Amino acid sequence: MDAAIKHCTKGIGIWEWASNDDGYEPDLVMASAGDIPTKEALAATVYCANIFRSLKFALSMSLISTNWCPAANTRMVLSDRDFDSLFTLDKPIIFNFHGYPWFNPSAGLSFATTTITCMCAVTRKRGSINTPLELAIQNETDRFSLAIDAINRIPALQVSGAHVKQQLRDMQIDCRNYAYAHGIDRPEDDQWQWPY
Repeated sequence: MDAAIKHCTKGIGIWEWASNDDGYEPDLVMASAGDIPTKEALAATVYCANIFRSLKFALSMSLISTNWCPAANTRMVLSDRDFDSLFTLDKPIIFNFHGYPWFNPSAGLSFATTTITCMCAVTRKRGSINTPLELAIQNETDRFSLAIDAINRIPALQVSGAHVKQQLRDMQIDCRNYAYAHGIDRPEDDQWQWPY
């Protein structure tokens, strides 16, 4: 609880326990806002880290845009240097958020500094009566889509990750078929927990 209070007070930060880049520059930064998008981002990071063991990931949870908060009409305290320290100067960033594109809390992230080369805000709004994972798959905010996106954005994996991407797509199909047949997500997906 103390860590959650500190994180909420800052509004953004690196989750040390969910990152493996301490002392190194990450190959990719995964960020998220919201409970389900964060769960899916965590699961995607674990999947990629288990398969591509040499890659370094940083996971950052953002509560609000780091540079400007229109709702509060105030500038956030995160400096450009702090921003670059969290999100690197040139590495891909995947920001997972489920909602309407015009209400994207990461909108300021891609404009807060000129050093960001890749910003992917997953913001689609599709689906009606679906299970949570099925809805995430349909909107490409699920663990499998995020892992595929990570593979696509890390140059060293664009060829070697082809088989893994196919496995991830097969897993999506299995999850959707299960949800269609049973009306719920598979228990191992629904009750997924951080393994470390």
